[in-house]
Amino acid sequence: MERLDFSSIIRKDREEHKSKKFEGTFLEYLEIVKENPEITMLAHQRMYKLITEPGVTVIRTEENPRLRRIYGNDIIKKYKFFEDEFFGIDKTIMKIVRYFHSAAMAGEEARQVLYLVGPVGAGKSSLMEALKRALEMSPPIYALKGCPMREEPLHLVPKHLRKEFEEILNVRIEGDLCPICRYRLKNEYNGEYERFPVETVDFSIRSRKGIGVVPPVDPNNQDTSVLIGSVDISKIDLYPEDDPRVLSLNGAFNVGNRGIVEFIEVFKNETEYLHTMITATQEKSIPSPGKGSMIYFDGIILAHSNEAEWNKFKSDHTNEAILDRIVKIEVPYCLELNEEIKIYEKILRKSKFDAHIAPHTIEIAAMFAILTRLAPSNKVDPMTKLKIYNGEEIIEKGMTKKVDIFELKEEAPREGMTGISTRFIMKVLDTTLSESEHNCINPISVMETLVKSIKELSISEEERERYLRFVQDSIRKEYNKILEREITKAFIHGYKEQAESLFNNYLDHAEAFVNKSKIKDRNTGEELEPDEKFLRSIEEQIGITDTAAKGFRADVTAYMFYVLRNGGKLDYTSYEPLKEAIEKKLTSSVRELSRVITQAKVRDKEQSEKYDTMVQEMKNNGYCDHCCNVILKYAANNLWKD
Repeated sequence: MERLDFSSIIRKDREEHKSKKFEGTFLEYLEIVKENPEITMLAHQRMYKLITEPGVTVIRTEENPRLRRIYGNDIIKKYKFFEDEFFGIDKTIMKIVRYFHSAAMAGEEARQVLYLVGPVGAGKSSLMEALKRALEMSPPIYALKGCPMREEPLHLVPKHLRKEFEEILNVRIEGDLCPICRYRLKNEYNGEYERFPVETVDFSIRSRKGIGVVPPVDPNNQDTSVLIGSVDISKIDLYPEDDPRVLSLNGAFNVGNRGIVEFIEVFKNETEYLHTMITATQEKSIPSPGKGSMIYFDGIILAHSNEAEWNKFKSDHTNEAILDRIVKIEVPYCLELNEEIKIYEKILRKSKFDAHIAPHTIEIAAMFAILTRLAPSNKVDPMTKLKIYNGEEIIEKGMTKKVDIFELKEEAPREGMTGISTRFIMKVLDTTLSESEHNCINPISVMETLVKSIKELSISEEERERYLRFVQDSIRKEYNKILEREITKAFIHGYKEQAESLFNNYLDHAEAFVNKSKIKDRNTGEELEPDEKFLRSIEEQIGITDTAAKGFRADVTAYMFYVLRNGGKLDYTSYEPLKEAIEKKLTSSVRELSRVITQAKVRDKEQSEKYDTMVQEMKNNGYCDHCCNVILKYAANNLWKD
């Protein structure tokens, strides 16, 4: 194996970094701007570009039946920038991008705070982190060398020349020099701004370069120096009080200029403390410490908190001035099962969680999380609502049940703002693993841990009982259905030919019935009437009544013709309700499944072979020896019983 040369890797990286670094005069910078005016973009423009540059996928829901059931005719945009980290909050992300788009065009949003509100663990902080990381990974910006505000060099251009410079450079010059750079220009460069040094600077969270973070401050000591810097007392004896050299511009707004200033749990601070935020948004300037003049500020102000703090702040009418300068975007919990599963899969991929996870384990945990977030409805039961929100077709007795998802959402506008967090579910998965002796977790062990964890939650008894019902009733019943299909699928694997034969026979007879024609016997060539008794023996497996049978046969026939017209291939799995009916018919016909999955002592040799074949198929589908054994024992005790 070739030996890694670490020194060459380091040297190459250093050389690349140096090649991108610029240090020169303002005059040289002007030539660069003339070639590439885009380098002077303001903070919101820069962020909008960072978000959209990786790519945007526009999903037209008419082309995707599942998404059409969820979003109707809305156009959904998926941004590559967010796609690997955030799931189930596409509409929230679209609102965030819309804010940056408007702000990038110098719209009103450019003078407003982007405020995210939502329940704990919904992703507010993660969204903020993603935006900050984007800045860290972005190309360096040009700034006046030695400027604590890292300000745009074009601030050097005198007001009377700006219009002319704007026309030559094809840019818009906004903002003024900070007090320190103004002093340096006069005293170090004798007003010759073309000689003022310019350099490239990058963004860094840890080094507080272009990214300022304001945590909640002690209400008894809300010192504004955290925001705008302070007067350096050690220099008071050296310089006059109004001399810019006494200023220490190291507050969050100073370091966050041209980048981001983030307020964590923003409304835990006193209102007076937030007045700087108002000035920074509306006037695009911040107070100077001491007796200095106002300082120009170009930055993105981000804030977030939970809903309780927002409601408390909003209820005080004296806060209207701040509320008017806030763009509020709700970040609810994910309500789509498929997307919620992706969240846990992402977290597990990034962790050192190396246990085997049986199929449907994450799905069961995600089901519980979403059920706790859904509001009760008189129209459907919670599990049906979960499936509707996941874009699934609801089929009852072989017929598609029409339920308007938008009506369900209208009756529960705050849905997703309460319930169990992602963190709770991850703790449950961790606990389940720690209590496992086989380094394997499965749906049954997760359900057991969920019950224990719910009993320890600090919630009302009514809520606790509701959560327990979800696990012990709704989810267990749903899992039993899933498991029945899973085992049946593994068992039927050895009977695929019989399944296809049943399917083809059903299609022939159903088509003849719908078209009111006869069917030709494949062996004798004799023309026969469609066998309704045979058709009913299949349909009854999924509870289709005599009155609904005609419609079901028409639906099946129409669907199959649609598949063929579009170049599709037909097999017994093509139409889900019919597939389920055939599998149930086949299972009941062979009458072996319950015996095969029960204890070994009741199996004969042939059944043992079938059991081994079924186990192997389940292992092919993601089960290990341990969880396969656990699952089949559970099935023997809870599903098919003689």
